[in-house]
Amino acid sequence: MYLKNGQASLWWQEAAIYQIYPRSFQDLNGDGEGDLPGVISRLSYLKELGVDAIWLSPFYTSPNKDGGYDVSNPRDVDPRFGDMSDAVSLIEEAHKVGLRVIVDIVPNHFSTEHIWFKAALDSEPGSKERARFHFFDGRGEDGAIPPNNWCSIFGGPAWSRVTDSDGQPGQWYLHLFDSTQADLNWTNEEVHKDFEETLRFWLDKGVDGFRIDVAHGLVKDEILQDHRDPEGLTRALRLDVSDMPREQRESLLSDVPFFDRDGVHEIYRNWRKIFDSYPGDRMSVAEAWVHPSSRATLYVRPDELHQIFNFDFLIAEWDAKFLANAVEKTLQEVAAVSAPPTWVLSNHDSPRLVSRMGGGELGEKKARAIALLTHALPGGVYVFQGEELGLPDAPLSDADRQDPVFFRTKGVDKGRDGARVPLPWNSEQNNFGFTSGKPWLPIPANWIDKSVEAQKMLNEENRLSFLRLYQKSLQLRKLFADSNFNWLIRSNEVIGFSRGSEYAIYSNTSGEELQVSLPETFDSFEVMICSAPQEQLGRSGEGTLQLPPHSTTWVKRLK
Repeated sequence: MYLKNGQASLWWQEAAIYQIYPRSFQDLNGDGEGDLPGVISRLSYLKELGVDAIWLSPFYTSPNKDGGYDVSNPRDVDPRFGDMSDAVSLIEEAHKVGLRVIVDIVPNHFSTEHIWFKAALDSEPGSKERARFHFFDGRGEDGAIPPNNWCSIFGGPAWSRVTDSDGQPGQWYLHLFDSTQADLNWTNEEVHKDFEETLRFWLDKGVDGFRIDVAHGLVKDEILQDHRDPEGLTRALRLDVSDMPREQRESLLSDVPFFDRDGVHEIYRNWRKIFDSYPGDRMSVAEAWVHPSSRATLYVRPDELHQIFNFDFLIAEWDAKFLANAVEKTLQEVAAVSAPPTWVLSNHDSPRLVSRMGGGELGEKKARAIALLTHALPGGVYVFQGEELGLPDAPLSDADRQDPVFFRTKGVDKGRDGARVPLPWNSEQNNFGFTSGKPWLPIPANWIDKSVEAQKMLNEENRLSFLRLYQKSLQLRKLFADSNFNWLIRSNEVIGFSRGSEYAIYSNTSGEELQVSLPETFDSFEVMICSAPQEQLGRSGEGTLQLPPHSTTWVKRLK
């Protein structure tokens, strides 16, 4: 059972938060890339969708080698997105329509174009400039062997060697991701002070919170020791483990020398003091994929961060047993530290939900059903742009790809670009209304029926488009705020739970129509929303409900 503690909820505890990948949201200046004025122009759409806040992926100054997560100045706006006045206007305009604003902060690494890294290249080994990063001498007589055998999460080695001013090979620096993203040394006091300055900079501008990129990666242990299976660990961290025995994966993830080290928590205790010093319930959410999952709760203890993404649903199949166990485990774990759960089904780093559910018509059915299930759970929910349109991963030619994962794995891993293709706004306009120029990634021509305007037109009460389904469920879920959670049924095919005494939610993960018995108090009820067309609900007798295949249904008890 999930029970609120009786205290008034803070805005973020059960909020629906919409992730905007600015480069692919809306372009107003015609350069083919989305921008901040474009986001401002679509605030009414987001308000109508029913979300409470927006989270913006990085729009800071960056050479854009990794979609903006290679930040060269975290306290300025990259010209491709606009300027600082646009950022301030976005925060102000969002607040005017009742939307909170969360921005990304990227504390694990800086771009190699950052002024600090350039200074490090111009400085000698052992200098204070190099101490801000992880610079080490190589091994072997001529230093040609990296300091350890760690692999980059993006593929290839996690170390690159610099060239000294005399043209000779020099030291090596650590980069857990792309070689243009140098990991910062969080034992260095300058690093702490610089990020605290960045936090205050954006809090002073009025942002309501931060999404913390690679929140579990700041502290590294035993940095000069080899790992027993670096390539296997990298595969496990990238979830490239279809042929890896579960026991091997569990063993590899149980002790990662550069992720989820205990030292990160003191950093976030200090950050929490900064958040709490500002009015308006400023919040933070950690991107931290840790193992075992119970360790995730350490990040949301009362004196640390506010939320942590629950990644069980990000990799979940449409399977009743798995989903019920994931919900139960999550609710129990966060309750131990008095934190609310936080659910996410997709983001800019993962396959889109429809594709993960298998694609095609069946994938869409499952995606609609798992979304409706998720929106009914207690806690916060995150929606990745385009998820509400039922977009699949876009097919791309290798010539179009830009993700460093694609290049560092030599094309073995196609990367994340398929989930980052620009949004289709209007099928009647060039480039679906995203841009008057050439989109930075091509929008599939067959997305005509998936555009925002096309889905708005499909407004039959018994046959909701993806967009209308999300609009309705995000509005209706507000009825559940502060309501208790109790299981009604957990079987191999059906999940059922109640929210308070008036609402019941059922998911049928099988391919057959099934009947369930409602609680005795639901002898008279009405269907609030169903992920399947409602004519497929079949006949429902007193106290029973017919569930269509691969569907989720919300019902309300009539008094």
